Amino acid sequence: MPRLSAARREAGIEITPLIDVVFLLLIFFMVSANFVQQQGIEVTLPESASAVAGPVETFDIAISEAGEYWVAGVSVGSDAGRLRSAVEGYANTIDAKQLAEHPVEVRADAGALHQWVVYVLDACAMAGFVRISLATTKPLPQRDSGANQ
Repeated sequence: MPRLSAARREAGIEITPLIDVVFLLLIFFMVSANFVQQQGIEVTLPESASAVAGPVETFDIAISEAGEYWVAGVSVGSDAGRLRSAVEGYANTIDAKQLAEHPVEVRADAGALHQWVVYVLDACAMAGFVRISLATTKPLPQRDSGANQ
């Protein structure tokens, strides 16, 4: 006489292959997804001193050799907090839709510390500016020191 319990086995869903498939799908979507990248600050350096600026109004920020900030021609001292407030105040005067397209030009003295430039770039990024460029000058041509005489 056959055993009834072995013959009447109930049908069930095996969960192990289901977990494997879900795990593989999760890995597939994680690898193929476009993650939002942390935006860096785009720096555009001029290529020549003879380039002609367009009619676009730029927002100028200057840094002196002593670390004093000038925002739109007005001195704000050397405090990074006052710099951030001044940049955000200027950003509030611009339409939010045009803020990302509004160019900012940072003019740092050659003797200014790198950290001061980073403070300016950080204040601009926090205010919503994206188009930031660092102003430079074209080096003077080297003269021969009489080697061809």
